[in-house]
Amino acid sequence: AETPEGQACGLVKNLSLMCYVSVGSPSEPLIEFMINRGMEVVEEYEPLRYPHATKIFVNGVWCGVHSDPKHLVSQVLDTRRKSYLQYEVSLVRDIRDREFKVFSDAGRVMRPVFTVQQEDDHESGIAKGALVLTKDLVNKLAKEQAEPPEDPSMKIGWEGLIRAGTIEYLDAEEEETAMICMTPEDLDLYRMQKAGYVVDDDNTDDPNRRLKTKTNPTTHMYTH
Repeated sequence: AETPEGQACGLVKNLSLMCYVSVGSPSEPLIEFMINRGMEVVEEYEPLRYPHATKIFVNGVWCGVHSDPKHLVSQVLDTRRKSYLQYEVSLVRDIRDREFKVFSDAGRVMRPVFTVQQEDDHESGIAKGALVLTKDLVNKLAKEQAEPPEDPSMKIGWEGLIRAGTIEYLDAEEEETAMICMTPEDLDLYRMQKAGYVVDDDNTDDPNRRLKTKTNPTTHMYTH
């Protein structure tokens, strides 16, 4: 941030081209969805009966509790990736404080990231730990750009990538709970090391060579 002189005087903040500011969506369908998935509303909650239940907050309001948060979070996340839920909804699970926060309000600054497959998908053939974005989809996008389809509804485009679950928008709070890999090459390197391959270090004498950051052996899984 900087303060220019003259007419434009004041604090100037820069926003990247791919940045997105959420416009907000109603929270009632979200609450209804979670109630149907076993969430107990806060009015009926008995602390002595469920002492270790996870609290669920929607836009900062405590709505209820759930005794199996892992299952609930995976269901809500899967619903968002399949585009049944607005892509700008943020899901933040705090395991230590036993809280699950859902945000669908306006004004949150978000950025797009590629998603990583969390489980083996036998239908699409995408292995666990690989990018959901496949070469086949990239080739379709390249072909579409070279020869745009006559019917606009047949176009994949950026919206199609979001609908396919290959791209997710994360805000600052959800980013805190995500494990983000910097490049696809780093992700491939991590998968090779997890599979037991020994990756040789680049020991060339080139002074201009790029230095790769070493992978953390304690990293369990990348999410993006």
